[in-house]
Order: sequence, then C-alpha cells, then structure tokens
Amino acid sequence: MRIRRLDLGYFVRPASEAGGAHPRVEPVLAYLVSHERGPILFDTGIGAASPETEAHYRPRRRGLREALAAAGVAPEDITLVVNCHLHFDHCGGNPLFPGTPVVVQDVELATARAGGHTFDALIDFPGVTYEELKGEAEIRPGVWIVPTPRHTEGHQSLVVRLSDGTVVLAGQAHDFASDYASDHLAREAARDGVEPPLPPYRPWLDRLAAFDPRRVLFAHDASVWEPPQGP
Repeated sequence: MRIRRLDLGYFVRPASEAGGAHPRVEPVLAYLVSHERGPILFDTGIGAASPETEAHYRPRRRGLREALAAAGVAPEDITLVVNCHLHFDHCGGNPLFPGTPVVVQDVELATARAGGHTFDALIDFPGVTYEELKGEAEIRPGVWIVPTPRHTEGHQSLVVRLSDGTVVLAGQAHDFASDYASDHLAREAARDGVEPPLPPYRPWLDRLAAFDPRRVLFAHDASVWEPPQGP
C-alpha cells in the first residue's frame, strides 16, 4: 500500500477563530490510499457553500478530478470514500462518487442530517451510499477506522499499515501536528507518573498509540508528526 497527499486548495480562517491578531490561511488536504482491493480516498475537499460561508472563509479550491488525475486515478476508480467528518471542507467532493460507499460514523451522519452542521447537497446527493459505523472497524485488510471525537462528536481517523510502518490519517482530530505532539507528550508524562497538574489529553490517543504510528498526517497542516528518534 501507498499513501499520496492531495492538495485541494485552502481557506482563510478569520482572526476571531484563529486565536490571534491575524487571520490564518490553512491548506485543505486529502489522502489517496492505494490498496490491493482498490483505491481509498480520505476526504474530498471543499464543497459549494452559502454566500455567507464563502465570504467568511474565502476558500480557493483545487479540483478533485484534477488532483486525482495527477495521481493517475479517476473518480470511478475509487472503491471507498472515508470522511473524517462531514463539514463542507472535508466532504465537498463526495457528489463525484455516486454508488461508491462513503464510510462515516453513524453519529456524524445523524448530526449532519439534523441541520446546521454542513450543506445538505453534500450529504444526500443522488446515488449516495453510506456505510455507517458505530465505533472502530477494520474496513480493508490493514486499514482501520478509529473514532477520534474532538472537532465533532463523530470525527474519525484512518489507520493504514504500510511496509515501513503505520500511518495515521488524523483529519482534524488535531488542527496541527504540533497540537498532536503536545497531547502525545502529555500522555507520555502521565504514563511516566509525573505529578499533576498535567494537561489533559483525549483517551483515544491510547488507541492510536497502540498502532505504534511512524507518521501522523493532518487535514489542515502539511507538517507531519513522527516519533522522536533514539540516539
């Protein structure tokens, strides 16, 4: 198996959401997993949004068809679509895949259909086929879905066993590789018995750590987390 990162554009997060004095420009990244049973696509880019959302985030899109073509793949070749969650900047290309199973946590789909979470046209389009999960599952040999609720209750990550080690496609479980690194160290400190107070970390980090990941990749950060190397 191989993993290829796809650049699907960017958006501008307003200063009020970026936590600082200035806006922040964030990439929108998807990942193509080559598998013996056919390609898997993790996230599909920025979808059509309301005028208010367009003005708020000022997105710049790169076409998913073009990004796939550069990787030597057509939408018809994709055998599974996995969305980390169903916000419009992660499931925007889903309507290109009628009849292709879209793997999602049941709570995420229910939240999306309840309104105020995303845009309806990206969720229930003609030919949509969902595979709803309730928790963890091995969806292909060597490929796992792991629930990583944080950004949304139904957020999920994809874990892929490669010949040179395990890769976690973490989506927006953390916004940045540095955030993941901080939580990883907080977990390590707690396990080492460091006296409180310590920063909290999400309990699903224990599950991800059990896969002994060699790399962790993100949806809005081109940086890659790797474990510290010994001497």
